[in-house]
Amino acid sequence: MQTLIKKKKKGIITDSVKSVSLYEGVSPEEIAAKIIEGKVIIPYNSKRKKKIEPRGVGEGLFTKVNANIGTSPEREKIDDEIKKVKVAISAGADSIMDLSTGKNARKTLKRVIAESNVMVGTVPIYLAAVDAFNSEKSIKDITKEDFFRAVEEQLKEGVDFVTIHCGITLRTLESLKTSGRITGIVSRGGSILAKWMTHNERENPFYEDYSRLVELLKKYDAAISLGDGLRPGCLADATDRPQVQELVHLGELAKEAFEEGVQVMIEGPGHVPLDQIETNIKLQKKMCNGAPFYVLGPLVTDIAPGYDHITSAIGGAYAGMYGADFLCYVTPSEHLRLPTVEDVKEAVIVARIAAHAADIAKGKKGAIERDNQMAAARKRLDWDKQIELSIDPEKASNMRKSSMPQSPDVCTMCGVFCSMKENPQEDIEKKRKMK
Repeated sequence: MQTLIKKKKKGIITDSVKSVSLYEGVSPEEIAAKIIEGKVIIPYNSKRKKKIEPRGVGEGLFTKVNANIGTSPEREKIDDEIKKVKVAISAGADSIMDLSTGKNARKTLKRVIAESNVMVGTVPIYLAAVDAFNSEKSIKDITKEDFFRAVEEQLKEGVDFVTIHCGITLRTLESLKTSGRITGIVSRGGSILAKWMTHNERENPFYEDYSRLVELLKKYDAAISLGDGLRPGCLADATDRPQVQELVHLGELAKEAFEEGVQVMIEGPGHVPLDQIETNIKLQKKMCNGAPFYVLGPLVTDIAPGYDHITSAIGGAYAGMYGADFLCYVTPSEHLRLPTVEDVKEAVIVARIAAHAADIAKGKKGAIERDNQMAAARKRLDWDKQIELSIDPEKASNMRKSSMPQSPDVCTMCGVFCSMKENPQEDIEKKRKMK
């Protein structure tokens, strides 16, 4: 199989690289060089039936944003999840992850892929767990073949990247017992594997037979997102021994997959205090040879349920500034419920704000130009242009219309005292004369 990495090593510039080059304002040769180094990936399953707009993830590129959707055993309305896919893409998400655990997970994924013109990711172990549940079996009854069958089934369906928790081992689980963690394992995929390993007293099948997994990924030229099954679920658990031990394993596994021509990114925490974010990013980049880093948030406080899209955006901006490449959004519903369509839209926009702020801080070429255009439009009191340049034009326009001033060139905050007006006193005098 001629994977993207192997094609680049032969000097072949593919259409996906050309497309990413145009979007990023970076030469195809520079992108190809980063792919060969393992510092940039372009997830795009070779079996994908529907064409998508390729996106690059990694060093020197715009920070990307992912939106999670998916049914659950408690809420299984597939049409609602498809609405979330559409609103997430409309709001600017670069990828969709279908994390469905409802009994019709297969049907959901088919529709997600059919509706999505951006890259799609999954966590195949969820499918194995759903099948066990539907068959009235427990986690311990899942077989090794069940796990691998779920991976290949979703790759065959056309997913562009899969999250596999390969770094959880019997050794790291032993470390977890003595770590003093408050929240233990908060990764859903990680907890499924940990329960299976503990009940069966067997090694993680994806770690034990990693070469088989790599061959599957090569077959479909899909990317692997090495999952952080031991990510911290609260600030007190951040950057502890189990998390770091798993990261060491992930670095080794990333190298092995990359050498076989498989594109790799690494997943990261989680809940992390602001002062530990830089350390986490630099540690991952060092341990994983600069592989793209995909972070969930990170959330910088544990006490804001209902506002965790904000706590994660704060952490995401810091993480991106220090070198994270891909932000997984967190919705206002995190820790509370399955998100609504509106939650999804708001979370994508907030995560995009964080990503944009990070790109400006990193000095990404082209990042600040839109801000400069906005500044010029504000100075001109050009309200139409300001709304056009907004990251959420609909909300900006609705707010403006909801409180229109007497004079259309100002807003109801300052009115005639607007600091952008050349001579506000003249307006005051005109108004007096009119009276």
